[in-house]
Amino acid sequence: MKHGKRYVDNQKKVDSNREYDLEEAVELLKSMKPGNFDEGLEFSARLGVNPKHADQQVRGTVMLPHGTGKKVSVLVFAEGDKEREALEAGADYVGSEEYIEKINSGWFGFDVAISTPDMMREVGKLGRFLGPRGLMPSPKAGTVTADVEKAVKEVKAGKLEYRCDKDSNVHVQVGKITFDKEKLVDNVRAIVKELIKSKPPAAKGKYFLSISISTTMGPSIKLDKVSIVDIAK
Repeated sequence: MKHGKRYVDNQKKVDSNREYDLEEAVELLKSMKPGNFDEGLEFSARLGVNPKHADQQVRGTVMLPHGTGKKVSVLVFAEGDKEREALEAGADYVGSEEYIEKINSGWFGFDVAISTPDMMREVGKLGRFLGPRGLMPSPKAGTVTADVEKAVKEVKAGKLEYRCDKDSNVHVQVGKITFDKEKLVDNVRAIVKELIKSKPPAAKGKYFLSISISTTMGPSIKLDKVSIVDIAK
């Protein structure tokens, strides 16, 4: 892939043969020439698991201490009192059949979908649309719940869902590059700590094969796996 001058200039600051400690890596990213928008801080980890096996899948949620910096649009499938609770909690879209019909027609104007358990019989029929986009509500992610008020508030406050893809990678945005260095460091530590807790018992050998951070449109910086795992414990 051919990169622009800004990317090339920023890449020259990075020693590709070196693994950086977390604080130094964040400082380096913040010193780079910025893009024309507020870029995210992207976290990537390659794990020593085989996600083809059910007992080695890595998936869960984490509350980032300083949020993601993203404005998250939330859709809640609910009826009656739960619909009112979701609206009062700050959900952007709340309803049932009308939103099921909209999604069937190709609408995906939301970032997170939450559902009450009683709605899942109908919501489950949207699996072929929501599943590939990572939008399907699930009990494990806390997005199938009767406590829609709590679920909506947590997502709005920075609750983040992560999952290992078919190539054993976890990739999430853990803040904005304009956050203070300390906030970015805290958020990266939080996701590493959560991944450690989520290590499948069936996973053998090295768990973290590589860890890196980057801005949305910038070069990647490899992190020192030993030090970051130690500080995250």
